[in-house]
Amino acid sequence: MRLRLLSKLWILSVLMAGCAPAATVAQPAPTAAPTAAPLPAPANPQLILATTTSTQDSGLLDVLVPAFEKQTRYTVKVIAVGSGAALKLGQDGNADVLLVHSPAAEKTYMANGFGDDRKLVMHNDFILVGPANDPAGIKGAGPADAFKKIAAAGATFIARGDASGTSTKELDFWKNAGFDPKGNKAAWYIETGQGMGATLTVASEKGGYTLTDRATFLANKANLNLEILVEGNNALLNIYHVITVSTAKWPKVNSAGARAFADYVLSEQGKQLISTFGADKYGQPLFFWDGDKTDADLGLK
Repeated sequence: MRLRLLSKLWILSVLMAGCAPAATVAQPAPTAAPTAAPLPAPANPQLILATTTSTQDSGLLDVLVPAFEKQTRYTVKVIAVGSGAALKLGQDGNADVLLVHSPAAEKTYMANGFGDDRKLVMHNDFILVGPANDPAGIKGAGPADAFKKIAAAGATFIARGDASGTSTKELDFWKNAGFDPKGNKAAWYIETGQGMGATLTVASEKGGYTLTDRATFLANKANLNLEILVEGNNALLNIYHVITVSTAKWPKVNSAGARAFADYVLSEQGKQLISTFGADKYGQPLFFWDGDKTDADLGLK
């Protein structure tokens, strides 16, 4: 009986096997898309960037630095001060690379051997801003006439007074206007000793005029009671260079990191970040990339 049952079960299994679908041929697992090999970690990943408050207050560094860090695996410590202070940090060996906008001071810095290399990166422009009622009547004037009118009216002017590129430019305008507000100890001339963002806030609170870079003004405009009154003059061009600190004077400077940063801001990736920064929010880019130009192209001697 048992033998007969086993025989039937065997026949049934054969019949079922014949009706079963053909076995599926195993397919190889899909190959993952190739990924770029990560860059090797730098021997010294710590990099000190001394730069101006305008690059920070405008928000550019919030985009540029993380992108550079991701691309190169460096870790950047940013020191945002006036250009004069940034150049001093490089001169003393307390920074590896500089991003500054004080061309005359930069040329002196290089002539004194404190930098290995200096390259043009970008520009925007300076503007004169002030209260909407414009008590000195400067709206639409050229820079020299505007400064003369402010002095003649004794209108409140808020200056940075911090040896920054903006402060240096402002003092040049006063000189061209034939007036020395610091030497004359004008009561209406107030120095903050602070960066551009803070100086704009003081000018807004006191209903005064000030010279600012356009990028920082637009980035802070929503919180200011100030309007653009003087703009669009060639004398208002605001030009930035990247400088690698001298390895001859400071052998321990992170020269590889400094070169990597300089190369990045002058690369196609750097160009795209700088050239488009702010365009979506303000309807115009806040900086114009100049890595393919010379100083002479921008009118510098």
